Amino acid sequence: MFMKLLTKFNLILLVTFGAGGILISQLAYRFLIGNARREVLAQAELMMASASSVRDYTSDVLSPLLQQNPRHKVRFLAETVPAFGATRMFANLRKSYPDYTYKEATLNPTNPEDRASDWEADLIREMRDHPERNSITGERNTPSGESLYLAKALKVGAPCLECHSIPSTAPVAMLAVYGSANGFGWKQGETIAAQIVSVPMSVPVQIAKQAYYLLIWFLAVILLTAILVLDLAVYCLVIRPLKVVSETADRVSRGAKDIPILAANGKDEIAVVTASFNRMQLSLAKAFKMLDEQ
Repeated sequence: MFMKLLTKFNLILLVTFGAGGILISQLAYRFLIGNARREVLAQAELMMASASSVRDYTSDVLSPLLQQNPRHKVRFLAETVPAFGATRMFANLRKSYPDYTYKEATLNPTNPEDRASDWEADLIREMRDHPERNSITGERNTPSGESLYLAKALKVGAPCLECHSIPSTAPVAMLAVYGSANGFGWKQGETIAAQIVSVPMSVPVQIAKQAYYLLIWFLAVILLTAILVLDLAVYCLVIRPLKVVSETADRVSRGAKDIPILAANGKDEIAVVTASFNRMQLSLAKAFKMLDEQ
């Protein structure tokens, strides 16, 4: 009977701790994966800020100086283009971090290398059709694993129209390099391109999953330890005293006499049951004595 009581107690603990453990593990998994995503997004935002800084420096400082160079009249200097500096900077970065990418994807580029792929074009059109959305964040699968991307809209400004409005107003040196078939017809304020940064998620997500598995292992150890400690406490404080009372009651029911009074220490429920049993035993003893005297 007592082992059955302990089994029921263990089942209650397993159900309670199991349900709590599942809830905690799910919340922890969402938190860890969300934290990993926030870390990757912070990296992407830092890369985007770095690219924008290079573009601003090129546009405000470097390009005006290079345009004064006589060679710019006869040979197109790509260094005057803000996108060139940002792209070259990240090309150097990829030597150490090959899974990190940066591209200024364009729907109608002068340089064919900047032409947007299908998924990049969809992002640009989404931001063009919804001007209130200046950036888009998402995830996509790549050959190297899952990657988070951050896209920021690039709108056509006055400096852009100097080269991309109509071929007749474009620099002759640029036409000599890229021709007049592509990269024209841009309009003021139009979203024609996007800065797109891609950062791999595999490492942060793997770290988050390892932390999750470690948490599950700790929860399992704590669960088993708690069950063992509680089982020991229940056995010592409840089952063993009740077992003594039960065995004594069995001896009394079989007619045994001169059974010593059971110790009833404390004021808990077990002590109350033991004291009640002692009173019953004394009452029975007095009753039997009276019968013997008669």
